[in-house]
Formats: sequence, structure tokens, C-alpha cells
Amino acid sequence: QVQLVESGGGLVQAGGSLRLSCAASGRTVSSYTMGWFRQAPGKEREFVAGISWSGGNRAYADSVKGRFTISRDNAKNTVYLQMNSLKPEDTAVYYCAARPSIVVVSRDNGYDYWGQGTQVTVSS
Repeated sequence: QVQLVESGGGLVQAGGSLRLSCAASGRTVSSYTMGWFRQAPGKEREFVAGISWSGGNRAYADSVKGRFTISRDNAKNTVYLQMNSLKPEDTAVYYCAARPSIVVVSRDNGYDYWGQGTQVTVSS
């Protein structure tokens, strides 16, 4: 079993930056693909970014390309999401997810483990 805990969310002005962290416990996730998803009020959960176990393969939603960067530190069992140039439309609850596979996928049903989420609010 894998437990995921997100942190780093908060309130930021448009144009600002935040760095989200996702700490895994219960099992090492160094061989897992990790992903970040988000869900805004009244909307479906959507893929934000994913990273393979080695960090060699990364994928991003078009809406965040060039602004967000996903990374991981397998020694710390932690995944990060650096978010720059934030926009009000980035406001959502951000979730970390883990997938026991080497393949990065964008569908949420491809991930087996989920964190509780962290709120990101971007003011205009």
C-alpha cells in the first residue's frame, strides 16, 4: 500500500509561483510513475503532469506546458510540481497519484493511489 501526502498549496497572486510536494510512504515509489491532477469546482478532475520512475519521460497538459515542471527525488520518495506564471484558471485542488508502471498516462483511472489533495488558489 502507498500513502501520498501533498503539501505546498496556498493563495498566490496571478503571475506568482508555488511548489507542490508529494511525499510517499508505505512503499518506495521509485519504480512507480507519478502524476499530478487537479479538480476545479464544478469541473472534472484533469491531468496536469506525469513523470516516469527515472524522470526520463514527462508529460504535461497543454494548458500548463512551459509554466509547470514535474520532477522527482527517488531518494526522498517525493515528487514535486513547480508552478510558475500562475493564472486564476489554475485554481483547483491538486492531487498526487501513483501508478505501478513505467508508462506515463493521462487518464485518472490509470493510477492506483491518490493523496487527499492540496488547495491552490490564484487571485487576479
